[in-house]
Amino acid sequence: MADTPRLAQGGRWTGRVRTGTALAALGLALAACSMAPDYHTPKTAAPVQFKEVAGWTQATPRDGEARGAWWKAYQDPVLDDLEQRAEKASPTLAAALARYDAARASARESKADLYPTVGVGASTARDRVSKNRPLSSGKAATYDDTIVGGTIDYELDLWGRIRNEAKASVAEAEASKADLASARLSLQASVADAYFRLRGLDAQARLLTQSVDAFSRAYDLTSKRHKGGISSGIDVNRAATVLNNARALVAQVANQRAATEHELAALTGAIASDFSVSVATPDLTLPALPVGTPSELLQRRPDIAAAERRVFAANAQIGVAKAAYFPSLTLGASGGWRTTNGSLLTTPNTFWGLGPVSALLTLFDGGKRAAQVRLSRAQYEEVTANYRQSVLTAFQQVEDAIASIHNLSAQASAQKDGAQAAQRTSDIAMSRYRDGASDYLEVVTAQTDALSAERAYISVETQRMQASVALVKALGGTA
Repeated sequence: MADTPRLAQGGRWTGRVRTGTALAALGLALAACSMAPDYHTPKTAAPVQFKEVAGWTQATPRDGEARGAWWKAYQDPVLDDLEQRAEKASPTLAAALARYDAARASARESKADLYPTVGVGASTARDRVSKNRPLSSGKAATYDDTIVGGTIDYELDLWGRIRNEAKASVAEAEASKADLASARLSLQASVADAYFRLRGLDAQARLLTQSVDAFSRAYDLTSKRHKGGISSGIDVNRAATVLNNARALVAQVANQRAATEHELAALTGAIASDFSVSVATPDLTLPALPVGTPSELLQRRPDIAAAERRVFAANAQIGVAKAAYFPSLTLGASGGWRTTNGSLLTTPNTFWGLGPVSALLTLFDGGKRAAQVRLSRAQYEEVTANYRQSVLTAFQQVEDAIASIHNLSAQASAQKDGAQAAQRTSDIAMSRYRDGASDYLEVVTAQTDALSAERAYISVETQRMQASVALVKALGGTA
């Protein structure tokens, strides 16, 4: 084209510019349209309070809050160290973080379609034309052809397709962020659960070691009495049976502890061969955990937040599918500088163009668009049902954990009394045996009962600590 000032004042180009401006204004006016249904968070029935908890407190939105180092309530420095190591080195958490980063990148990619695409380019060539070319002056010509220009393309979002796709992608990224929070909370709870199981096994091992020592002394006593003709060989064999059964349990517990220690290694991102937790039997105290209200649970649990965001995304995808029934409109423009004689900076010829303006409407597709709309609606119904199920599962898990803590507390109290009574019976039976008032069968029975009762008490105490961890997880973490 010739230089722009003269052409821009010409009636033909002025008309094209006005037409393009009118189309752009129309597109902007229609850009407010959206085919997605109005979104409302799915309704779920929530009780006023948990059945297992008396009273209630006012709920406030807390799903965006950091969960905090909730495990510090147990006041165990070893557990604190394990949780910190898991946060830094867990492959599971690293994978969840990578999925969140990918979701954020996908959201940015979708939102980029809301803006025009701008490109620039440049080319240079040396050309020769023949003197025999059409409309030639009878002379050959050799010249440099240099072009610098740019293009812009923009799809008008008349029916909200691009905006709904962007909204869906953003919601998926938010759901992925909640998934990351869920993965972190699940990892923390798994580490705490495995740690308390490990300490329970340490307590079992200490009890069994003490029992082996006591049974060894009892075995030595029966052997001496047998040599002195006071006891029978049956008593010796019974004492040997109890002793070796206890030794076998020591090996069994050692095997279970090794497996639990290896589990902790995997959770904290360590190699099992290089990982160890020193044997210890600290006094574990069950902390007081705030429960709150059922409505607060809906606001706090990250898995519920993720499920709700996916409902929103599915709702937006309905709009994307419905927009396919309407035409798409794309605007384009180009312009730049070109010279075939001299410097581009001193003797340029400007050129520009408005277009192409393209519109596309599918008239017949064999029912494909209708099927896509039905598919998006079905997917919306699916994720809505999943959201409601997440809420129901959350209520169940909280009620289960609260009930477990209450019932295990009562069980632990009774089991402790039973273990103490069984130990007194064992002591009495051994005294009666020494005095010749009973045979060794009574001692064996009492010792076996005492050991079983004490192991049961340790097991219940371990389960109480595990139930408290389960409650923290069910509540979505406690700050």
